[in-house]
Amino acid sequence: MSLPVLTQRFRRLWQPRRGLAIAEASVIGLVAALSAVFLKVGSGWLGTWRVHSTHILPAWLVLPLVGLGFGFLSGCLVQRLAPEASGSGIPQVKATLANVPMALSWRVAGVKLISAIIALGSGMTLGRQGPTVHVGAGLAAGMSRWVPTSPDHRRQMIAAGAGAGLAAAFNAPIAGVLFIVEELLQDLSGITLGTAIIASFIGGVISRLLGGRSLDLNLPPTESLSQFSIPEIPFFLLLGILAGLLAALFTQGLIFSIKIYRRLHVSLPLRVALAGFISGCVVATLPASFRDNTGLREYLITGDANAVLAAIAFVAQFLLTLIAFGSGAPGGLFAPSLILGSCLGHIVGVFESQLLGGGSYTTYALAGMGGFFSAVSKVPITAIVIVFEMTTDFNLVLPLMIVSVTSYLVAEKVVPGSLYEKLLKLNGITLAHNVPVEGIMTTLTAQEVMQQRVETLDVEMTIDEAIQAFSRSHHRGFPVVEEGKLVGIITQTDLLKIRERNLPNETAIREVMTSKPITVTPTHNLRNVLYFLDRYQISRLPVVEGRKLIGIITRADIIRAEADHLNCENATTGPQPEPSYVVYQTRAPNIGRGRLLVTVANPETAGTLLQMAAAIARDRHYEIECVQIILVSRHSSPTETQVRTAKSRRLLRQAEVLAKKWKIPLHTQIRVAHDVAQAILETINERHIDLILMGWKGNTSTPGRIFGTVVDTIIRQATCDVVLVKLGNSQQSTINSQQSTINSQYTFNRWLVPMAGGPNARMAIKLLPALVTLGNDPQIRLTRVFKPSELAPDMTVLEQAIRHLIRRRKLSSTVVAYPVKADSVSQGVINLVKTEGYDVVVLGASREGLLQQAIQGNIPEAIASGVESTVILVRGAIET
Repeated sequence: MSLPVLTQRFRRLWQPRRGLAIAEASVIGLVAALSAVFLKVGSGWLGTWRVHSTHILPAWLVLPLVGLGFGFLSGCLVQRLAPEASGSGIPQVKATLANVPMALSWRVAGVKLISAIIALGSGMTLGRQGPTVHVGAGLAAGMSRWVPTSPDHRRQMIAAGAGAGLAAAFNAPIAGVLFIVEELLQDLSGITLGTAIIASFIGGVISRLLGGRSLDLNLPPTESLSQFSIPEIPFFLLLGILAGLLAALFTQGLIFSIKIYRRLHVSLPLRVALAGFISGCVVATLPASFRDNTGLREYLITGDANAVLAAIAFVAQFLLTLIAFGSGAPGGLFAPSLILGSCLGHIVGVFESQLLGGGSYTTYALAGMGGFFSAVSKVPITAIVIVFEMTTDFNLVLPLMIVSVTSYLVAEKVVPGSLYEKLLKLNGITLAHNVPVEGIMTTLTAQEVMQQRVETLDVEMTIDEAIQAFSRSHHRGFPVVEEGKLVGIITQTDLLKIRERNLPNETAIREVMTSKPITVTPTHNLRNVLYFLDRYQISRLPVVEGRKLIGIITRADIIRAEADHLNCENATTGPQPEPSYVVYQTRAPNIGRGRLLVTVANPETAGTLLQMAAAIARDRHYEIECVQIILVSRHSSPTETQVRTAKSRRLLRQAEVLAKKWKIPLHTQIRVAHDVAQAILETINERHIDLILMGWKGNTSTPGRIFGTVVDTIIRQATCDVVLVKLGNSQQSTINSQQSTINSQYTFNRWLVPMAGGPNARMAIKLLPALVTLGNDPQIRLTRVFKPSELAPDMTVLEQAIRHLIRRRKLSSTVVAYPVKADSVSQGVINLVKTEGYDVVVLGASREGLLQQAIQGNIPEAIASGVESTVILVRGAIET
């Protein structure tokens, strides 16, 4: 198997999809849990060694020296290897998810993990939960670089890693999911919730299996130590108010501490060493229970009433956390917030017990934990769920909700905004809410920039026909479609495989094309599109809606959009034409493979146009979109002008009756507009039209116009296939609304198709099997005009067209191919029509465009004006 084939299969294997997201989230949850357990075990081992050292040597000597040495080592690791690993880590994750350029990788995760173990082991009053979140996000970011996914998918994986880290740290998987939704992404989409739930669940389960419990109360499984009664509600409200006020003071203190450290103008290692030294000195003067933060928290929750100890613990933890966190040491605020909350709750519980003689210290301590954490982090729902998941005590839910919500409201009133965003602002990073960070790269979508004219190849085309298409085109690849659906892409590289495999030229291109190509949807923003282009080293991407190909986007399109934005080419300096306004519409079921637009204006020709549209729609399984346009003065607004729609609605209702008889889905609409062409183009874009069928009177008196103002505009700007019909001059066609039939005197029996092999000629051939059903025993002549000086005309194109009609389309009509000699193509066709009496002439424009060929004298307008027969002009939706 060749290397290109393997590469394509690898790309298809790793193309973003839901299954890949689930697998990636599972691995992220596992890795985040292992890192959380390692952080817990490592910091716990160093902490235990530090405490035991005080039994050998004096505490006033050991604790300051350990704090100084370990703090300096931790700071050095961060400063030298990954400066982004300082602090809590949650602000960095939040900034990354907001598309702020900030390093988040395996290197950052590894440095954060080791430095946090050392910092926490030094005795600083910081938590390991924030670093665990940062480590989980960093590991997820590193893994996502191995998987070729979009930036949005990468953000979801990073958020899942952060949630898994939190879930593993607290053994609280639900809290991990809520933290993502409430604080990090604010996203409730299915893929975000799915990956968050999977990663958090696995993180929590693995952490529990390995014994990673952040708070083990050793409570009997059949007995709850918490209790709640109605008279206690005022005390829980008081606890919530105090927690909110003190948490606001705590938040301001953290900001102040960071500013004080910065005024010292010392390096990070010295700042962290100073914080560790001060922490060691203070803890050495306190009771021995203060040397183990986990033990102190458990004592405050389950121990006897001791308001004095709780007050000392609160003040000490409050100040030591400010000192440690302000230095930039790699540690978080979750654990200090829980300890401060338990101290405050214990104090209020003692006060309530002395006043009323009841209550539970455990209930107040646990409720205080949730309240203080909620007020500091501004995540009340996450706070409630974390404490509940750690205790699994239903008696605690109501007091926990009262305290957490009250503290959050009070803290938000006193100090509005997120602490993490304030910390980012100190570093010059402002997260703009609801404002894209990267300008047009996030605001513009693929649908707004893509080229809607796409030159495609049919899946049943032969290799020989594909080679000819490449030879006539500057494209290096073509999308391959089957009944309007994208089924593959064929490139020049694919054609090289033909020689290797010795395939005959009659082989269908489905045998050599690249199936299941990489695509984007219309809603992908330019940042995602550019990511795919860079990831796969390709120059263009098909844009699909479902499987329907609606456009193609290239690097040049993105560059052009950015240039327009920089040059302000989209700015308007004066009044712009108002868009058309839909005043009436009906909708049928969307069961077709595409849509065909018919513009109806003249009741005398509308019936025949609808009959043609029905024939094409039946053949291609299309829906029909029928539009009637009412013009109003440019001095009045289409949305405000009163119009009469009675005649238009009668015409559309007749079309509905006919469509029902033909069993074809028909949509109708009436538009009020300043300009007919503009209204048609708006309909094409809004309704994703694949083909437009419109009538033409056969000549124009407008100076500078070839087919007329409206038709010229549609041919130049329409993004879909265009079929222009000039009905014969001697016939008439009317709709009989009572009989639901078309009374037509037009004849469509003898068909002439001049062709020279261009892509639009092939499109004309594809339309023939549908259109010839309008006649009785139709006869088709394919012809090519060649100069008398040529001895033997090349009949290859005509022979291929016959094979396509008879073998693939199974056309039963008589098909012949004869060349004709003439000095002028237009005159040769006109003479042939007049001499042999052809009813219909089908003309395909060359690839340069219908108008350009007409201007150069080749030829459609001259033929259409020179014959009395019906003329059908075809212009394919060719990429420009």
